[in-house]
This record gives sequence, C-alpha cells and structure tokens, in this order.
Amino acid sequence: MRPSHSRVTQPTAAERVLSILTAAHSMTVVSDGHDPVEVHRLDGTAAIGHIHLHEPSEGGTTRPGERVPVRLEFTDIAPTPVRDRMRARVTVTGLLSAPYTTDATESTCMEFGQAVFEDHRGRAFVTLDALQETDPDPIATSEAAMLTHLVDDHGELVPLLLRLVQPQPEKGVTRILPLAMDRYGVTLRLEYPGTHRDVRLPFPTPVVRLDQAGPQIHALLSAARRASHRNQLLT
Repeated sequence: MRPSHSRVTQPTAAERVLSILTAAHSMTVVSDGHDPVEVHRLDGTAAIGHIHLHEPSEGGTTRPGERVPVRLEFTDIAPTPVRDRMRARVTVTGLLSAPYTTDATESTCMEFGQAVFEDHRGRAFVTLDALQETDPDPIATSEAAMLTHLVDDHGELVPLLLRLVQPQPEKGVTRILPLAMDRYGVTLRLEYPGTHRDVRLPFPTPVVRLDQAGPQIHALLSAARRASHRNQLLT
C-alpha cells in the first residue's frame, strides 16, 4: 500500500492503470483467430466489471494449449475539450479458457499476464501484485463529472490556478483547461498557438474520500487568489 503524505504529488503507473480500469466505459478485446470486439458499458457497470483478473497459479482447469491468448485495450480520453484528448493507453494481456463473448452472463476469468501503461512520458509495465497492492483512487469514477462541472459551471475560475504555476508560464497562452484530476492533484493544459504544455498542481494533502475533493479544489483556488498575479494570461 502506497503511503499517503503531502510529498507524493502524482500517481504511480499502477495507480493510473487501476483508475483507468475502474473508470473505463469501454474496451477492445483482441484474441487469437477472432476479430476485435468492442465492449461498451453494459447495465451500468464499467467494462472491467466483465473481466476478472487472477494469478495464473489460481487458474485454469484447462491445459496450456487450450487457453486463448487475449489482449484488452483501454484508451484514457480527457473529459474536457482540450487539444489532443488522449491521455494514456493501457493494454492488459493474459489467457482465457475460452474465446471471449459479450453474451456471457458472468464475469469472464482471465489469467493475468501483464499490464502496460503508456502516456507522453513513456511506457511502464505493471504486475498483478502491484495492482492488488494499490488503493483505488476515490476520485477515479467521478473525475469526468467533476472536471466537466468545473469547466461548464465555473470556467472563469480555471485561469486563477495559473497563478500557482512556478515558474510562471511564458506569455501567449490562448486557453487553459483542466486535463486530469486524481487524489494527488490537478493537471492543467496550457494551450498556445500550435502547441500545448501540461502543468501539475498538487493538492495540499492527498484525497482519501471523494467528499474531500471539492475542499481541495477550493484550497487551490484560495491559494491562487492570494498569490500575486505576475503575468497576463492572454496577449
């Protein structure tokens, strides 16, 4: 279990993978000899609710030659209308005892192979042990609604947060939008003509419960109001 303290400012790869699997509304299932299957939200549950990951040693009543290699693909898309909305990709590989079908009435058991997390910083491999030892982010399933609410109903407050960015961004910012939020903080996307830059604003303390997220956002806004405004956002 990862310790919670103010020096931790962003999630690990395992935390990002777990959040994406928890919040995903769809996934692509690719298995040998079969066309890719697009699985979308069914009966109010996230796509990962249809797959149960377990250790290979727990598993299979079938012989190795009878198992079906499978790949689950997830794309993490920003809920706000930023430029270049794809935030990350997650690929989970493993084995099934039979070809995947969307007609299954129960969760499909999958022998876990590995998870690969990819974003603009590179690629990281995540084990099942790491996922099992990771606490779920309490914001993960509410992040999209919270960010769209911030943009749609309080969009005039978002530029205030730029006052907390150090060093202050260069002039020429044309738009500022929240890109992501997790238990450790908020990521803003600063858009310039033809390019963009992401900046991270950590919360004063990590969020332990969902009802703490709002007060943490207010704490950042209060700090921004107190900060001296040393730049013009638009030129």
